[in-house]
Amino acid sequence: MKSLALAFGLALAVPQAGFAGCAADQVDLRLEDGGQVRFSVEVADDPAERAKGLMFREHMATSTGMLFLYERPQHAVFWMKNTLIPLDMIFADATGLVKHVHANAVPHDETGIDGGTEILAILEINGGLAKKLGITAGAVIRHPDLKQISAAWPCEAQ
Repeated sequence: MKSLALAFGLALAVPQAGFAGCAADQVDLRLEDGGQVRFSVEVADDPAERAKGLMFREHMATSTGMLFLYERPQHAVFWMKNTLIPLDMIFADATGLVKHVHANAVPHDETGIDGGTEILAILEINGGLAKKLGITAGAVIRHPDLKQISAAWPCEAQ
């Protein structure tokens, strides 16, 4: 996993070592194989930010993404209207458990991408990256604003 991190320029991707602490501008993923990945993120946690999302962006650094957070779990359906870059969408429930990964969403496509029900958080990263890093349903995400997962994988104070 470390060599993969270097190849793709990720901030961190380490097997089983774990990350100390959490930060509002980072998302950690614990993969099913025990590896972990960290992304720097922008957080979209209000209706206006969620509506704009990553529209009109011409590029996004490999180690970055956008985390969409909702006030309560819900049925999440996204689209790619006015989005210029292909994206992977990682849909997680209130426990942080990844329920669905949609790979390579097509720029400008207005077809709804159904992430499922009871979704609280969606992480968008560059298209194709989830597969390359091994991010699948069953992974767990953590972020300080996902208080629900603190017992399973706590955010420690930095």
